Amino acid sequence: MKAGIVGLPNVGKSTLFNCLSNAKAQSANFPFCTIEPNIGVVNVPDPRINKLEELVKPERVQMATVDIVDIAGLVKGASKGEGLGNQFLGNIRECNAIIHVLRCFDNDNIVHVDGNVNPIRDKETIDIELQLKDLETVEKRLEKVNRAAKTGNKEAQTEKALLDRIRESLLQAKSARTIVPQGNDEEVLMESFQLITAKPVLYVCNVDENSAVNGNKYVDQVRELVKDEDAEVIILSVGAEADITELESYEERQVFLEDMGLTEPGASVLIRAAYKLLKQQTYFTAGVKEVRAWTINIGATAPQAAGVIHTDFEKGFIRAEVISYEDYVQYGSEAKAKEAGKFKVEGKEYVVKDGDVMHFRFNV
Repeated sequence: MKAGIVGLPNVGKSTLFNCLSNAKAQSANFPFCTIEPNIGVVNVPDPRINKLEELVKPERVQMATVDIVDIAGLVKGASKGEGLGNQFLGNIRECNAIIHVLRCFDNDNIVHVDGNVNPIRDKETIDIELQLKDLETVEKRLEKVNRAAKTGNKEAQTEKALLDRIRESLLQAKSARTIVPQGNDEEVLMESFQLITAKPVLYVCNVDENSAVNGNKYVDQVRELVKDEDAEVIILSVGAEADITELESYEERQVFLEDMGLTEPGASVLIRAAYKLLKQQTYFTAGVKEVRAWTINIGATAPQAAGVIHTDFEKGFIRAEVISYEDYVQYGSEAKAKEAGKFKVEGKEYVVKDGDVMHFRFNV
């Protein structure tokens, strides 16, 4: 599961990617500096794993991760191939969610591809290019399905009805994510279309350092624009975040954050938001060898969660032994949680809860 960073050239995408991944993607003050997408595997900040480490004192700790992709800047005409548009749009299609970076700061020393700062126009430029590409995809698919629908094929008629609704929405400059599938059949179809604008989106307002806590007039404009989109808006001073990552000690970083009025780096907030955007959650295994956070899809069953460790665990699943994170911390150890009756044995139907501490029994 990957989240792709998109936006116009020079809005701070590659600098943000560097902050998130500590991989030094090239960033420069001109368009198309990034051509091939950079992929970073980023640790998901989670204070719960620190608490488990404190209690268990394991030999090693492994955090959950999320894949972040730095995609080159899109420009007007990308849907028709402008500015290497086809390649960039293909990169976005391969991602599961979109982190849309909007420039919300003034700086005469950093070129804006359209001449002046206007996050509303910038958002619409990106949206239109993605919508045009999806419209092309939908119309091609309609050409194929129309013939079958006319013969009375029920499946084709269902697909045509959904495609017609999506097409109408796109023609009104509304993204495909505004279409709510009716029933399981439409949900499966919607997934199969792989539309770019159907992907969940998170907006990042890149602000100056002084606006990192409360935002500014540009952030207010973005919030007003996206209020009906069911999308989160995060304020981030990407330049300041880059400075923070350059500091060597935890103490220096904390002083910098306190001076800005922040309790933690904005990058940490963004990573957790991206993880949530991808509909992922965490369960833990906790032993003296290792305390580890494992990533699963929200709604995963116990066998599916076991399969993340090893496919044999899922094939030969017998049962899961579960203690909630809250109970584990309250009683201070697995043994004491068991003594207090907080140890549960669950079968194949159990839906794993975020933060469960688990052991699996299996036989292959």
